[in-house]
Amino acid sequence: MNEVVISGVGLWHPEHVITNAELVESYNAWAAEENRRYAVCIERGELEPHQPSSVEFIEKASGIRQRYAYIKDGILDIERMRPAIPERGEDELSHQAAMALHAARPALAAANKTAADIDMVVVSCAYTQRAYPAIAIEVQAALGIDGFGFDMLVACSAATFALQRAYDAVAAGSARAVLVINPELTSPQVNYKDRDGHFIFGDVATAMVLERADTCTSAHSYTVLGTRAKTVYSNNIRSNFGYLSFADDSDPFGTDKLFHQNGRKVFKEVCPMAADHLLAQIETLGLAVPDIRRWWLHQANINMNQLIVRRLLGTEPTKDVAPIVLDEYANTASAGSIIAFAENHEDLRAGDHGVICSFGAGYSIGSLVLRKR
Repeated sequence: MNEVVISGVGLWHPEHVITNAELVESYNAWAAEENRRYAVCIERGELEPHQPSSVEFIEKASGIRQRYAYIKDGILDIERMRPAIPERGEDELSHQAAMALHAARPALAAANKTAADIDMVVVSCAYTQRAYPAIAIEVQAALGIDGFGFDMLVACSAATFALQRAYDAVAAGSARAVLVINPELTSPQVNYKDRDGHFIFGDVATAMVLERADTCTSAHSYTVLGTRAKTVYSNNIRSNFGYLSFADDSDPFGTDKLFHQNGRKVFKEVCPMAADHLLAQIETLGLAVPDIRRWWLHQANINMNQLIVRRLLGTEPTKDVAPIVLDEYANTASAGSIIAFAENHEDLRAGDHGVICSFGAGYSIGSLVLRKR
């Protein structure tokens, strides 16, 4: 088995920012209009009125202050409430492939790798904009990589599950180096008319290069000591969008087809699962919690992150030990832990340990234990 390292990371976000104040103003204007439109039904008790949102509510519930949007136009328009992303022709580079390339190129540069060094490309994210051809194969072609590629969908654990597939390929010798990309174009699946969910997600792209240790020449590299993945079926986080809507005559863009969750159950059930998962993994590798210098956790909700690390450490976590990036990026589906790594890894010293972990719908939990070289 080959020793495997992470040798490069890339991060890209769109130029467009949407603040909590902008989202609240838009949502409240829409809610007020809806309440006026259905005032008679509300007065009769046939409908519940839409409750207003607030910046304070969003920040207390999530820790999110803003998010990036691939296309901002349309999201804040109360007559539309969704991004106005123009369709591209079949002979043009797709939107998600364009995002992927923005993250892939800096990841390759950080790893001191060219297209000729990569054998395998994995695009792994919560949603892909089409079923086929794979976005990964489109990216592979755009970069000029002679190898193979495929897409993976594992909701918010897509990045760590893909990293495990990449690790396995390099360790087994079926690939010299693997490019894993997470182009998280989440805004089209957000229900901006949902008070409890309109603020959650942001758009971003991340990428990582994994390769054999003996070929690594990057300035910052991390030995992958172990990987672990776990899934337990749950309906508490769901998106029903799919091609069967064409056959079952349901509304393909109904609210059930967009992201929705039972947030309280998710919080109650996922936090202990994640903490137990991480503890078991590091103990299997002969490590203890004090041996872990940094926890790069999934960025879904600041309260979840703090509770998970508090269960592990027994004390309140600092941002140095468990970096938080969701205040700027919001929940970026599978990319959150990779963003945390990208922005908080170069200060580690040789021999320091860290853990990348993501968790989400499924339920799914994926993690990697790393050691700085």
